[in-house]
This record gives sequence, structure tokens and C-alpha cells, in this order.
Amino acid sequence: MIAHRGYWDTPNNAQNSIQSLKMSNTIKAYGSEFDVYITSDGVLVVHHDADIQGVDMESNPYSLIEKLSLKNGETIPTVEQYLTEGKKYPNLKMIYEIKPHKTEENVKRVVLATLELVKKLGVEDQVEYISFSKYICEQLLKHNPKSHVSYLKGDLTPTEIKQLGFTGIDYHFSLFEKNPTWIKEAQSLGLIVNAWTVNKEKDMQKLLNQNIDYITTDQPELLQKLIQ
Repeated sequence: MIAHRGYWDTPNNAQNSIQSLKMSNTIKAYGSEFDVYITSDGVLVVHHDADIQGVDMESNPYSLIEKLSLKNGETIPTVEQYLTEGKKYPNLKMIYEIKPHKTEENVKRVVLATLELVKKLGVEDQVEYISFSKYICEQLLKHNPKSHVSYLKGDLTPTEIKQLGFTGIDYHFSLFEKNPTWIKEAQSLGLIVNAWTVNKEKDMQKLLNQNIDYITTDQPELLQKLIQ
């Protein structure tokens, strides 16, 4: 069970917050998923949307972004803050989504800064990467072939993913309904399989019945009960 943007649906919490990361550990999630952009001055920040309160992540320095806060009052976390907190919970994976960026230059900046920071903090075994961008996935593997990289977009078959050297497929659950053989096909190729973002019990149960490896959800405790 992977908590989508952390386990945020609790008191005094917010999506992609340090608190949501802490709560993911509290309920013993497999992983806490979060989203990443790079600022104009090279700071990696945790946020889902490309802008916050009208401030664009990529084209502004961190000094502007750090003045803004999440719904629970936390400042926008840097990736370094997030990973440093996550390192305290060695059994919790940090599912690191690099968002598509506006330019190829920014993609290269975010990938290289990410790999450097993850190595510096000593959390390489705790971080698993995901992205909607095939190019980002390719760049991660180019610069660190040992990276655990899954692709989100859903436009490639398991065989194509295997040929690219990615670790797995991480597709919207509806794609597994349209392509009912993909879970077993991917697993037979040695790929891991995750579905996102699965919030209804009936959809969770369908995937569990197919022996899917992971499910990303906003309702982690519901999923845990079904798994148990």
C-alpha cells in the first residue's frame, strides 16, 4: 500500500507535507508518494501543482516559495527536508515522482540534482522513482542504472517497458481493466506493477484478486483492511 501524496487525510495535515509523510509511517505504509519540481535557483521542492498561489515553481527562486504555506500551515517542504525526515523511517519507501518540466534543460537539472541529493543523504535504497515523462525515466537510468524507475503515463505495453529497462509499470487502474492481461504479463517479464489512484473498495478488490504488487491510494487504511 502506497499513500498518495502521503497519508494526508488526517487532522492538521495536507497533501505532500512532512506531516503526511509521518502519518504514512505511523500506519506502516509500504511507501509515501510525493511530487517534485526544481526552482529557478536549483532547489528541489515538494509540491503537486506547477504553481502555488500564482508562483510558478520552475521560473521562481526558492526565496519566494518558502514564504508560502500548505493548508496545515507547513511551509512548502524542500526535498532535502522531506528525505531527511523519511530517513528516520527505514522501512518506509519514498516514492519520488518527478513532474514533467517545461524544458529539457530543467529536466536534466532536476534529475541530476535529485540523484546527487539522494546519494548525499544515503537514501538510495529507500527511494523509488516514478514519472509521467519517459524522458525523465530514461535520464534517471542513464545517470544511475541502478535506479528503481516506474513509468506512469500508460501508453506503453509491458514489453515496451521491459525493452526500455524500466523497473515497472505504474498505471491508472482503468488501464488494467482495458488491458486485463497486463498485470500478469508485466510480472512474467520481471516488472513490478502498481495502480493509481485507487480509492473505492470494489476497485481495490479487483486488483488484489489479480495479485497486483502495489496500489497507490488516498484511502490507505481501507486498503490495509482488504489486504489483511
